Amino acid sequence: MSVDFLETSVAPHFGIEGEFARAEPFGSGHINSTYLAHYRDGNGGARYVYQRINDAVFTDVPAMMQNIARVTDHVRRKVELGDPDDAHRRVLTLVPPIVRTDAGYDALRAEDGSWWRAYRFIDGARTYDTLDDPERAYRAAKTFGCFIEMLADLGGERLHETIPAFHDTPKRYADLVAAVERDPLGRAAGVRDEIAFCERNAALANALEDLRAGGASRECVTHNDTKVNNVMMDDLTGEGLCVIDLDTVMPGLALYDFGDMVRTATMPVAEDERDLSLVEVDAAMYAAVARGFVEGAGALLGPQEREHLVTAGRVITFECGMRFLADHLLGDTYFRIHRPGQNLDRARTQFALVDSLTRREEELHTSP
Repeated sequence: MSVDFLETSVAPHFGIEGEFARAEPFGSGHINSTYLAHYRDGNGGARYVYQRINDAVFTDVPAMMQNIARVTDHVRRKVELGDPDDAHRRVLTLVPPIVRTDAGYDALRAEDGSWWRAYRFIDGARTYDTLDDPERAYRAAKTFGCFIEMLADLGGERLHETIPAFHDTPKRYADLVAAVERDPLGRAAGVRDEIAFCERNAALANALEDLRAGGASRECVTHNDTKVNNVMMDDLTGEGLCVIDLDTVMPGLALYDFGDMVRTATMPVAEDERDLSLVEVDAAMYAAVARGFVEGAGALLGPQEREHLVTAGRVITFECGMRFLADHLLGDTYFRIHRPGQNLDRARTQFALVDSLTRREEELHTSP
């Protein structure tokens, strides 16, 4: 999708004040295509984020946008009670198109059938793809914890499941088994060790769902994709400001969100690191993430859930590794890759982290 199409066929339909100056690709997301647009106006200019929504992944865009609108409205009302002047930096602000879809949601169906949305850009903040500072990890985790705590009293109907069974780890295991059996590109023979790892750890796939079934973990509104780069951090103070990438906000377990934070914040290498000897959980980072998330989530996180924090990290890391491996087998159709074999490298890194978390579970369990 070209920037020219964004300028001529998308941006005019959002009615943003000022003159469209330029736009460029922005961010490091795997799913949607994101652009940062610059506008000229009488106040020195303004910036907005445009996203082309991947409707092959999010098949019901209006339902997803309804979730996002409800969640951002709810959080904004709470933030404004304490800090009305800075509310626009602490929650995403959707910019609706001039003419909404028939369903009335805040997204545009462009002339070529693609779906687009726009957000106000949050100035003076940034995201980090990796974290090497426990204090920053603590702040990011606390921001995620506070986010789901603020949504604990969200009224109305249950949110839509934008990706059904997203964190259904037993299903993810079954999906991997099916991908191995299909093996459309003949790649299974080259990943026998990774397949064997999944088979040895098959019981881990049921751990969180067993907690839910036994009443030890209850459903709430969760982010479901708590990568560290989904928190905007203030440039000056380092404070966690705003949770972004709300496409998967839907019913889930608080342990899903904590587990994904462990996966992305406690490993001091990129998720596609090829040197697996470098993949080792950082105990200081884990302690910071645990402390921040527990403080942020507060009473939303029950005592039995707190007892299974390390388990959550193992399960969600295992789940993500299986997803990367299955996508590799099926031809890299879900996660965007930038080089051949990248999804396989991602899978191997996740599995190495699962091993590290398992070896050090007793040590890590002493964290909050």
